[in-house]
Amino acid sequence: MADLNIRPLADRVIIEPAAAETKTASGIIIPDTAQEKPQRGTVIAVGPGKKDEPMTVTVGDVVLYGKYSGTEFKYEVGDYLIMREADIMAIV
Repeated sequence: MADLNIRPLADRVIIEPAAAETKTASGIIIPDTAQEKPQRGTVIAVGPGKKDEPMTVTVGDVVLYGKYSGTEFKYEVGDYLIMREADIMAIV
């Protein structure tokens, strides 16, 4: 896991997306242009939550989120997503 100096506000979380699949189950290599955007990632940082609504995800959780959820940003050496906790569909 990355050690970020970023602290999300309110009910936002920072997620490090999983790497895109490069091979199918049968061993066929998927070219870069055909790879799908991952919908799974690891929670790197969690905000304090809203008043009377504590956060349910914690740092280190592997989560599933919507295909177009969150905002992508680059920080130091990695690519990350920042999104509201409500955009997270499940904890795996």
